[in-house]
Amino acid sequence: MSSSNKIALVTGAGTGIGKATALALLKAGWCVTFAGRRAELLDQAIAASGADKSRAFAVPTDVGDAAAVRKLFAETKARFGRLDLLFNNAGMGTPGNINLEDLTLEQWRAVVAVNLTGPFLCTQEAFRMMKDQSPRGGRIINNGSISAHAPRPNSSPYTATKHAITGLTRASMLDGRKYDIAVGQIDIGNAATEMTDRMANGVPQADGSVRIEPRMDVQYVADAIVHMAGLPLESNVLFMTIKATKMPFEGRG
Repeated sequence: MSSSNKIALVTGAGTGIGKATALALLKAGWCVTFAGRRAELLDQAIAASGADKSRAFAVPTDVGDAAAVRKLFAETKARFGRLDLLFNNAGMGTPGNINLEDLTLEQWRAVVAVNLTGPFLCTQEAFRMMKDQSPRGGRIINNGSISAHAPRPNSSPYTATKHAITGLTRASMLDGRKYDIAVGQIDIGNAATEMTDRMANGVPQADGSVRIEPRMDVQYVADAIVHMAGLPLESNVLFMTIKATKMPFEGRG
């Protein structure tokens, strides 16, 4: 199928990487379900795209809530009839100025719910749709972050969940083979979004210093995801790392 009749679902689509990716997919001809917690941001993102309303659909969703996730996929199926791409993007962290020993159990659970339980629930629902549709199959791309390779200071909940996403990617790629479902992961470093605005003023480093870090245009990330999404199902980018060239990652710590 051409991109003009392919269907994508993007979580965390109201802001940042999710919004940029959903808009890039629309521009490339995809139909897109925008999922996120805040309805007004989803509506604003769709309005900014200029796309025909028949191709862009907003479903307010808490991905950590199993019932909400089931509703998200049911509404996507009712609107578009199938699903060709799931981008598991929604994520959150804890404040970087809180030491590990001072984090609350509630803070830990909130990050795990969004960053790990959410992608698992969405992957389950995507499998259920993709294995039964015709043509069969589809693609899932997980947002892993470079924290899936190396942590920042005071980032235990976020880093632990992003390492777990790598395990989910590998295992679901294996489990998806029999259904023609390809699963891959993109690890992103310092895309210029609201989440990384603080880097312009300096962020803590492993040696205890605080330094300004280079960032890159988020559009480069969106374009990379559109490329991964556009491959035929017989090929797959299992892991991709895209980062600001001069950010402190190689040799970090």
